[in-house]
Amino acid sequence: MENFTIWSLMIDLSIISGLLLVGTILRAKVKWIQALFLPASMIAGFLGLAFGPSGFGILPFSNQFSAYPGLLIAVIFAAIPIGAAKVHLSEVFHRVRNMFSYSMILTLSMWGIGVLFALLILNPIFSDLPSGFGLVLGAGFLGGHGTAAAIGEGLAHAGWKEAMDLAMTSATVGILIAVLGGLFLIKHSTEKGKTKFITNFKDLPTELKSGLMPKSKRFYMGQETVSSSSIDPLVLHLAIIAFVIGVSYWITNSLSDLIPSVSVPLFSVAFVLGLLFQAISRRIKSDEYIDQRVMERIGGTATDFLVAFGIASINITVVIDYALPLLFLFAFGTIWAYVLFHFVGPNIFKDFWLEKSIFGWGWSTGTVAMGLALLRIVDPELKSRTPEDYALAYIGVAPVDIIIVTFAPILFGLGFTWVIPLVLLLGAAVIIAIYKSAGWWGQGKHENTPS
Repeated sequence: MENFTIWSLMIDLSIISGLLLVGTILRAKVKWIQALFLPASMIAGFLGLAFGPSGFGILPFSNQFSAYPGLLIAVIFAAIPIGAAKVHLSEVFHRVRNMFSYSMILTLSMWGIGVLFALLILNPIFSDLPSGFGLVLGAGFLGGHGTAAAIGEGLAHAGWKEAMDLAMTSATVGILIAVLGGLFLIKHSTEKGKTKFITNFKDLPTELKSGLMPKSKRFYMGQETVSSSSIDPLVLHLAIIAFVIGVSYWITNSLSDLIPSVSVPLFSVAFVLGLLFQAISRRIKSDEYIDQRVMERIGGTATDFLVAFGIASINITVVIDYALPLLFLFAFGTIWAYVLFHFVGPNIFKDFWLEKSIFGWGWSTGTVAMGLALLRIVDPELKSRTPEDYALAYIGVAPVDIIIVTFAPILFGLGFTWVIPLVLLLGAAVIIAIYKSAGWWGQGKHENTPS
């Protein structure tokens, strides 16, 4: 399609929605797909990649469908703070200190070590690589397709046009490593008697395999906070997101006109405006009419579409051009993720180090959703309280994550790439040093330790 119209958007959404339906059916019915725990959105993306412009060219996507992830990531980040419950940071940190510290070490080190590995090893070997090539590891492995879209867009504005395709490839490979590596670690751990809540790898709930929730385990997606005689509750929440995104887009364009040399990402502005909107609504006591679960579902919807569009729009030619350095980067990232699982987890966590570290493996190589899926295998009833602790810890981790994703491409564009690994790895080292000096390091050694 040469000209992009509203009907082009409709066709793109229709095609990807159809692929999401096919992905859901395949996950529910095909045993080997169930064994891989692949989400329907990822299956849809693979189908779109195979039959879209980069594959057989059967699916008539418009020439704009690769631009959707940049908008969808803004929706995801805008939805995070809106409707969130008020918390007291001091109380939260006291309770989830270990999970916060573990998450910070994973975040800082995975971003930093990828850039450092590329600068020290890959760039000297492959002289034509951009200096920010190592950002691809953190963007895909640690952040998933959402962060990959954000980093890819930022690096593209900084002059590296192929970054989006490589970041999306990294996120896709990361999920596969999260699943396959996670299943291997779980099977090995159960055989060694390290798990607390399961003794047999095959004892998995049906819904984890098929993706279909039985009636006895279903729960509501959210609450109706306003009367539909005034406005439909879902429309209210969608209107809030659309308004925040629209204002964010206007601010982003204005900043680009004022400071042409610096590109401020749309998703970062959307996140800040989301925080501002939540603060104002709380001040005027209207936040009780915004349901957090509905906002989470809007963010989840955007995530599924982002993953599907992101994978389907990967330019295979670009990936092939970078195939060898990507292979080295992914292999190193996998080894580093195992180091974090094997050595940091049992030294940070006092209880349930295996369960919490399995969750950490999932989200440090794939996504938080993959971490939860792996956690449900070793802790079906979530007795370790890992998701609850992570949700609270992420309140402190999120600003750091936003800062990295926002400013790393800017530093790359300005030529200060070395600053990224030095600052981030120093931060991770400081956290470990604090734990050792306080006598907290090695807390999980009284439990089963890894062999």
